[in-house]
Amino acid sequence: MAGNPLNQVELSSKGKIFENLGPDPLIEQALLRGEGRLVSSGALLVSTGKHTGRAARDKYFVCRGDDWEDQIAWSELNKPISAEVFDRLYHKMLAYFSNRDAFLQQRVVGAHPDFHFPVRVITDTAWQSLSIRNLFRSPQEFVDSRQPGYTIYSAIGCLADPVLDGTRSDTFICIDFAQNLILIGGSGYAGEIKKAMFTALHLEYPLQGILSMHCSANIGPNGDTALFFGLSGTGKTTLSSTPERCLIGDDEHAWCNSGVFNLEGGCYAKTLNLNASDEPIIWAAVNQRGTVIENALTYPESDEIDFRNDSITENTRASYPIDRIPNFVRGGKGNHPSNIFFLSADAFGVLPPISRLLPQQIEHYFLSGYTAKLAGTEDGLGKEPKTTFSACFALPFLPLKPKIYAQMLLEKVNHHNSAVWLVNTGWIGGSYGVGSRIPLAFTRRMISAALNGELSNEAFSTESYFGLSIPQRVNGIPTDILRPSTLWASLDAYEEHAKQLKEAFQANLQQYE
Repeated sequence: MAGNPLNQVELSSKGKIFENLGPDPLIEQALLRGEGRLVSSGALLVSTGKHTGRAARDKYFVCRGDDWEDQIAWSELNKPISAEVFDRLYHKMLAYFSNRDAFLQQRVVGAHPDFHFPVRVITDTAWQSLSIRNLFRSPQEFVDSRQPGYTIYSAIGCLADPVLDGTRSDTFICIDFAQNLILIGGSGYAGEIKKAMFTALHLEYPLQGILSMHCSANIGPNGDTALFFGLSGTGKTTLSSTPERCLIGDDEHAWCNSGVFNLEGGCYAKTLNLNASDEPIIWAAVNQRGTVIENALTYPESDEIDFRNDSITENTRASYPIDRIPNFVRGGKGNHPSNIFFLSADAFGVLPPISRLLPQQIEHYFLSGYTAKLAGTEDGLGKEPKTTFSACFALPFLPLKPKIYAQMLLEKVNHHNSAVWLVNTGWIGGSYGVGSRIPLAFTRRMISAALNGELSNEAFSTESYFGLSIPQRVNGIPTDILRPSTLWASLDAYEEHAKQLKEAFQANLQQYE
């Protein structure tokens, strides 16, 4: 959208404005201000306050009567807010910054010479400024831009008044597409900044015929690109970070006529249960100076992080620049994908570990964006797993109707003959609490077989409940693991769980008919 150029950012402060500080000065400022502390690895450990994840129901799009507003999928996740209320919050934000120090970073989002967006991010903490420096791209990559710049104000201490401002709470994430302006108040979660910009690009890019995607991407030795879609906890970051392939990016990408490109310059990895043996690349990237670790705890009387401790939240995070990954793709671009993986952590234990989707199934599973949540991960969950559907594996970030993105994906898949696979990274031999988690080594082996063409020469059979095409053999994988029903102690119990999940899929998809 056409908006205010970056040089018109309004920031008049009686405090000091720290502009484009590097990692060491930002760490120094964070320590001086008591924002966090250094741990034994040299990383900066911080607390994000009351929000340890995104405040998804406190997001608003500004309505100014523009034509594109008719294309918005208005919902509990995409609420309208009037220009009058937004302007009041904007002036409240400016007043907040007028008497305190501010940290400003000029960065870029989008690793494409024609489709990158300049971004200026103003925060009230040094550690958030460091996180954004880690996550967004350096402006030195591009001399100029054909896209208008975005400005993001993020202030943990700037709160809305729900009575006066009509907001749901004192937290607000407001996106004004007409002015290319984003306001974030009341949240210290750095992912809120990252995902607010990602949400904006989910409107900007499709209007230009570019598909924005919540996925990781990597490149093989022969130049073949692979995409990994999946919700939190499905293995998207883990499975795309491998020594055999070069990482384009771990979370946000776009697919244009010339191929795939990364939107970011860093990684925002979940760190719960992180260990050096299972994820050596991510472990090494996290445990360095310049990394920002959110909401983790150290061992008692120690400065060493206890990555198994989820006392504050299961959503512990670490931000670090992508060049920490030894085999990252410096230009952040790849060819049109040869393989696409939809990752689902099926806690019901009925989906096969790997299956190839037929053309008519691709849109179905992309619109479903399925995984399962377990008891204990959210308040109110019982003992049984809970199905979770997030359209396009990205529902909280989609301003437009999900079918628009699904149809764009299907068109590109068909045009470029990409193979699409459904991968269950969850349970086998029974549901959660009865069966067991599919070993990560097995999942890696099956994905490798798809990537290197092994499965192209294998015969496939169709299972009876979901109509999924399962390879009859994968080298290095026990045959019975490929067919979920054979591992269950009771076939009747398997069929009952499969029926429940199938009905949940069907009920969810009715909204898109």
